[in-house]
Amino acid sequence: MTDSSALDPEDRKIVTLARSARARNGVPEGAAVRDETGRTYVAGTVTLDSLKLSALRTAVAMAVASGATSLEAAAVVTEAETASPEDRAAVRDLGGPATPVLVAGTDGTVRETVTAG
Repeated sequence: MTDSSALDPEDRKIVTLARSARARNGVPEGAAVRDETGRTYVAGTVTLDSLKLSALRTAVAMAVASGATSLEAAAVVTEAETASPEDRAAVRDLGGPATPVLVAGTDGTVRETVTAG
């Protein structure tokens, strides 16, 4: 477990945004990513009959659709133990293999930081 108060303020911000998206939308996961300019993109899980996307993949797609060319960091708030390989791959596609992915529990406590690798 990572002491969330020890996080960089910008990383703490994306964890807070991800947690808010999850709670506000009543979805299983919330996520936020920060692009190379410092802009953030926030999303929740998408579950439609014709489209199913995790919160993190949705946030990455929103960043790409808005013109982001890279990512500085990503965060996901989830009950899962870690970010899925597919989620990490989406972050890696835009941010590169060293992009940090903060994985937090539903209380906002960061459980681990992994690379998109």
